[in-house]
Amino acid sequence: MKSVLVIGMGRFGRHLAIKMQELGDEVLIIDKDPELVARYSDRFTDAQVGDCTNEDVIVALGIDDFDICFVTIGEDFQSSLVITSLLKQHNAKHIVSKTKQDIQADLLRIIGADEIIYPEKDMAERIAVKYNTENILDYIPLTGEYSIYEIPILKQWVGVSISDINVRKKYKMNIVAIKDDNGLEPMPDPNYTFKPNDIIIVIGKSEDVFRLTAKK
Repeated sequence: MKSVLVIGMGRFGRHLAIKMQELGDEVLIIDKDPELVARYSDRFTDAQVGDCTNEDVIVALGIDDFDICFVTIGEDFQSSLVITSLLKQHNAKHIVSKTKQDIQADLLRIIGADEIIYPEKDMAERIAVKYNTENILDYIPLTGEYSIYEIPILKQWVGVSISDINVRKKYKMNIVAIKDDNGLEPMPDPNYTFKPNDIIIVIGKSEDVFRLTAKK
């Protein structure tokens, strides 16, 4: 369980706060709009009205008590900069700031953000990859080159083991899990024999995964 501060209760901020609470984290939400805070005060036991560009508000929150501080203000970039800077000055352990543009991300990093998130960009990329080929069920980017992909197996793999196919050498990707009708099996044994409805979760480069899925 983590102690989490979410600053800004716009669409992304509230979805983030709700999900983190569902995962068992202690979540404090804060926004300068009283109506927004009132709307979600029944859901969050810790909900405050306050303008976090005001240093007194930041000090009163006890920033160093939180494991993660999220700055989820999307439209007012100046406020996001000020808040990120204040969090850094008051010894926030880990600051995650939301942005839309690379130049904004650079500035946020300079003034103290430990991590930058691009919700709209990340979602657009995931959707583009997913719908660019009918054989990619989902994907999660890791670095500029590598991502995690969820893909169905090739038909010719049915009845053949992972080691016999030699997926890592032949296709340049690692199988980290297999999904079947019984659930998820992480780190499958090399002797695992594929079944018709198996779906594999792999780590690899985009070009290698696309090359494999094009074989279907």
